[in-house]
Amino acid sequence: MKSFRQELRQQLQARDEDRLLRHRHILHSPQGTEIILNGEHVTSFCSNDYLGLAGHPDVIQAYHDGLEQFGAGSGASHLVSGHMAAHHDLEEELATFTGRSRALVFSSGYMANIGVITTLVGKGDSIFEDRLNHASLLDGGLFSGAAFRRYPHLDAGALEVLLNAADSKRKLVVSDGVFSMDGDMADLPQLVNAAMKHDALLMIDDAHGFGVLGEDGGGTAAFWREQGHDIDEDNLQILIGTFGKAFGASGAFVAGSEELIETLIQFCRPYIYTTAMPPAQAEAIRASLKLVRKDRWRREYLAHLVTRFRHHSDDLGLELLPSRTPIQAIVLGDVELTLKASACLLEAGVFVSAIRPPTVAPGSARLRVTFSAIHTEEQFLKLLHALEGVARLKGQAVGQ
Repeated sequence: MKSFRQELRQQLQARDEDRLLRHRHILHSPQGTEIILNGEHVTSFCSNDYLGLAGHPDVIQAYHDGLEQFGAGSGASHLVSGHMAAHHDLEEELATFTGRSRALVFSSGYMANIGVITTLVGKGDSIFEDRLNHASLLDGGLFSGAAFRRYPHLDAGALEVLLNAADSKRKLVVSDGVFSMDGDMADLPQLVNAAMKHDALLMIDDAHGFGVLGEDGGGTAAFWREQGHDIDEDNLQILIGTFGKAFGASGAFVAGSEELIETLIQFCRPYIYTTAMPPAQAEAIRASLKLVRKDRWRREYLAHLVTRFRHHSDDLGLELLPSRTPIQAIVLGDVELTLKASACLLEAGVFVSAIRPPTVAPGSARLRVTFSAIHTEEQFLKLLHALEGVARLKGQAVGQ
């Protein structure tokens, strides 16, 4: 019989032979557009720090002040003695920001998604998810014990067919607001209509939408409201956001009705049995939230960069997925070509990760370019110039 270590070694070897083995890069600098990666200075275009707030002096100062006031850690879970004033104030501000009755802070987005789904649905219920949902949403559906159905990406018609066929006590429709690997948006009006027609709850994880979309950074729901659609907590009952993207920190929150939040406080195991996030972190997020709402120029500048990038990529013959967000995916398909393209960019001093299966579907390997509001014109032109090398690689591969 093979030893446990031998089995693991063979599994890792197989992944390596398929060129799918992942490796961690080491940053020796703060997160930003100019970083020290594995000891080398490079320009980064693969961070989710969309608004450039991770290193903002106001956010850093708020963290420092929070450390002085509250100490390094919360010391307990929220329901024991770890729910501090910083957490409570942040939750009230998030409720106002999202236009919901209440909000609840979690230590991570993965924990929030797993916790909410497994609290709200179980055996005898049904859950319906977009095929390209984030792994935490898919895992939450699998862990819940509910009947789990996936519909084709952004296909509200297919979702309605599944909803119509389901005979269950509670139905829950779950989707990303902005899809993390493609950068496209969910059509919330269609999802709202489908859920309401079939008496289902709707849950949106807007990790990549908050701060980026909407005039005040209110995310995907705010974007659609500004287009004239009625989207509120009565028809979008569960709204998830994270602090690890546009907010420049880490952690997550759930926003919704009074009844939803109180139910999670009482029954959500990942919330109840986890030490609360450091209160200083909550203070830093409060500072980020002020900047998200105030600095509209950050969103405007991001939109400007995205428009220019898409025009230039089209001129180079690089295939982009449809996206109006800072997530711009250059699909190359072949894993080996994608790895070579990422290495080509790194040689030019530009860091863009190669995204491969199983993170994305087989045959859809890609370069995932992400923009920040603090990318300079010089950095942007550096990227565009480096992409000329990627276009040549692609042309050579096609010509073989």
